[in-house]
Amino acid sequence: MTNVELADRVGISAPPCLRRVRKLEEAGVIEGYHAMLNSPKLGFDLVAFCMVGLKHQSEANLKAFASATSAWPLVRQAWMVSGDSDFLLHCVAENLTRFQDFVIEVLTANEHVDTVRTMLTIRQVKKLGLVEL
Repeated sequence: MTNVELADRVGISAPPCLRRVRKLEEAGVIEGYHAMLNSPKLGFDLVAFCMVGLKHQSEANLKAFASATSAWPLVRQAWMVSGDSDFLLHCVAENLTRFQDFVIEVLTANEHVDTVRTMLTIRQVKKLGLVEL
């Protein structure tokens, strides 16, 4: 969306709209801009979630596991959570074989991991950003 389109949408002229956007960027409210990609058209047909329990929930282990997720391309988003699991991982893979390889060879092989439960998605029915404006 261009600045002119945004300004028109919110009912102000383009120059003050651009100033407001820049202020939001400087304040860290706007962290970046992203294209919404169609995963299947790019060859990524599998979306799954992994609920991961760690052997020990010490701060060092939690940080080490969280850091490890950064090196795993299949993991697109990761959250530390409360409840039966310690982490929830949002994974995208080319196919089931690739996802299984990741779970077996990488995820369960991690020294901090105790349990892994996976959920394969059937269909995405809603897709929005994390916060509504």
